[in-house]
Amino acid sequence: MNENLVKEYLSPDFVSQYNNLELIARMVVEGYLTGLHSSPFHGFSAEFSQHRPYMDGDNLRFIDWKVFGRTGRYYIKQFKEETNLRCYILLDISQSMQYGSGKITKSKYASYLAAALTYLMIKQRDATGLILFDDQIRTFMPPRPVSSYITPILETIDNARYGSDTSVGKVLHDMADRIHKRSLLIIISDLLDNPEEIIAGVNHMRYNKHEALVFHIMDQTELNFDFSGDIIFEDLESGETIKTQPQYIHSQYQKHIETYLNYLKVNFSNNKIDYQLLNTETPFYVALNEFLLKRMRLY
Repeated sequence: MNENLVKEYLSPDFVSQYNNLELIARMVVEGYLTGLHSSPFHGFSAEFSQHRPYMDGDNLRFIDWKVFGRTGRYYIKQFKEETNLRCYILLDISQSMQYGSGKITKSKYASYLAAALTYLMIKQRDATGLILFDDQIRTFMPPRPVSSYITPILETIDNARYGSDTSVGKVLHDMADRIHKRSLLIIISDLLDNPEEIIAGVNHMRYNKHEALVFHIMDQTELNFDFSGDIIFEDLESGETIKTQPQYIHSQYQKHIETYLNYLKVNFSNNKIDYQLLNTETPFYVALNEFLLKRMRLY
């Protein structure tokens, strides 16, 4: 497939024209796996087990060409699982996730990413569950590795009701107490919470031997504060408003956001937590690459 076409399939703007979340998930994952970005991860979740005859619809990349050279017949390499990875996707459904300055809100971007990760992991037979949270856990779907679980997870994501404040730290404490088997937690959030409380939750989770991968979702205007004129800002969670002229506070805002992001990066790193900042224009292959790299390091 043409590399530019692959990138188009992995573009948030492109997938946002579709309304079916399962179609979006399949399109993103299949576009990723057929593109150049998948090549470093060939066979990442499996080891060779045995051969079987080729059947229509099988992926051609698993044909054993050495066997074909000897027999003149097509055989597929079958693989067995290396691990029983247990993964929870923690998806932030607080009101602040509803913000968006362009075509896609943070909540839409996050839901597309969560759907694609669910599709990818379950297709790889990783047990995958879903947690929806704002200031507390609102939905808890335990991990399962079966393909039939994809649809109910994506339906739950699609039907999520956004509300209340964010309390990432509290939710991480709750998860650390609730899950007893070593698991990978994938946190998808704008992290608009007290950063010290977030790190305290991370410390608790790591103390209980869990692993984590954080996808920090932000709108581009939250990063560059690209506003002009008289602007009224509204806190989507509290409803509080403030009127200001952004050009007079731009430099101060940039210092605050840089301090905040640096604090998170340093403390996540100190706790051996993989962290990736994504804005709502970032192609999805960036996040999928991070997930596969994390998985390869763990297993």
